[in-house]
Amino acid sequence: MFAEEIISNDIPTLNINDSVQKALDRLNDFKLKHLPVVNDSVLLGLVSEDDLLNIHNHDTPLNDASVHLLSAFVLNDAHTYDVIRLLSQLQLSVVPVVDQQKNYLGLISINEMVDAVAEQYAVNEPGGIIVLEISNRDNSLAHIAQIVEADNAQILSSYVNSFEDSTRLEVTLKVNKTELTSLVASLERYDYQVKEVYNNTQVDDGSQERYDSFMNYLNV
Repeated sequence: MFAEEIISNDIPTLNINDSVQKALDRLNDFKLKHLPVVNDSVLLGLVSEDDLLNIHNHDTPLNDASVHLLSAFVLNDAHTYDVIRLLSQLQLSVVPVVDQQKNYLGLISINEMVDAVAEQYAVNEPGGIIVLEISNRDNSLAHIAQIVEADNAQILSSYVNSFEDSTRLEVTLKVNKTELTSLVASLERYDYQVKEVYNNTQVDDGSQERYDSFMNYLNV
């Protein structure tokens, strides 16, 4: 999934001649911490609510030297991973999307990004989640997929989490079934360490509650 597939034009941009007060009002209206400033379709940067609140005179125009514009954006063909990285690294609430000439195309809010990730990782699809702990030399998704498919299931999504100064990995699988007992047994039979299981309808060990909490978190 690419940035241009999830951009929104529902949130209006700011102009360089707009005042600090207008920017603060717009930020409050849309419950955001950042908004893009655009001049003749060209992105100039992002204003931050925290920076604007430090300006004493709220009649100050956004093109004043006292107004800091953050240079942060992604190109329209950027992968959603790049959008997530920018949101996380700079603690942004929106990421502007531009073309190769830096013409403003729209923005991606953090809420839209959560929806996109939910779709990309099949969060809303029925199924269960299995977290494996493996060594990096055993990281073979093809072999894991064979075990899953032999249990009449399919992997809907997966991701790998690595750890600094460690050779171990966590592999998280979302599969299209909720009765996971036999699949867990198959994975353990091949010496995969099953660290966590969510939404296993066969065993009531509190995993349903953890799964529901996880789903609620992703849908904030």
